[in-house]
Order: sequence, then structure tokens, then C-alpha cells
Amino acid sequence: MRDRFVPLAFFLCSVALAFAQPPPPGAPRRDGGPGPGPGMPPGRPGFDRPLRGGPPGKWWTDPQVVQQLGLTDEQQRKIEDLFQKSRLKLIDLSAAVQKEEAILDPLLAADHPDESKVLAQIDRIAQARGELEKANARMLLGFRGVLTQEQWKKLQTEGPGPPRDGRR
Repeated sequence: MRDRFVPLAFFLCSVALAFAQPPPPGAPRRDGGPGPGPGMPPGRPGFDRPLRGGPPGKWWTDPQVVQQLGLTDEQQRKIEDLFQKSRLKLIDLSAAVQKEEAILDPLLAADHPDESKVLAQIDRIAQARGELEKANARMLLGFRGVLTQEQWKKLQTEGPGPPRDGRR
């Protein structure tokens, strides 16, 4: 009987460690502290880690980025409009991920965790994260559609922060 619980205990410890990892540098804190910007849910890609690089946060309002890319006022307006249209959905989807993670906590804290309930809850978390990722990707693809190909390439290679390809 004890041998049956060793793999489950190992799995539960691995899951707990994964949830206990600190957020990446620059990511917003779950306690509402400094992060990529107001109204941006914690740990959301696109602000912490845009599609394949680029600067974090509302980069289209950063004067340095605007100048580097040569963004027009119209492009900035279109990107801001796309962001505002996506913002509430992204907040709701981020909250859904947090809710599913909160449901998992007591399942893992139980003296004798029910493996089937834990695994089912992990599936719900993965589904919620997937929905958040897809919504964010749709928004980011909309941003990309506003930029010229040259601006997109500059954003990928010359955005603020450390060089991605060793150049600068």
C-alpha cells in the first residue's frame, strides 16, 4: 500500500514546487505590487513576454519604443484600442486561472490527497491557462497586424532590455 503512494507523493511535491516558483523578473506580483501596468493580470504573456520577444508592458506608449519603431499616432491608437477591447476578457480569464489554482490548494493540502480529484483539477487549470494564452495571442497578433514588417522586426531585435541576439 505504501509503495502505491510514493509516486503520488512525488507528483504532488513536484506540483507544489511548480506553483511555488517565483515569477520571472519584471512580472507583476500577485499582491498587486509593481508589474507591467495597471489592469494587467499577473503573469500574463504579452506583457511579461510578448510573442517571441519585444519589450514588456504597454510598449506602444513608451516614447523610446515609439521613436525606435517610428510608430505613428494612428498605429498607437489602433494598438491601444485592441488592448482595451481585450483587457476585460484577459482580466476575467486570468481570474479564472487563479480560481482554479485556488481550488487545487486544499486538494493538495489534504492528509490523503485524492489523486483523481487532483489530476482533474490540474486539467481544469491547464484548460483555463490555455484559454488565457489563446486570448492573449489573439490580441498580440492584432498588434502585429498594425505594425509594418520592418517595425515588427525592429520590435523583435531592438526593443528595450537586454539584446536577444548578442547585438546592440
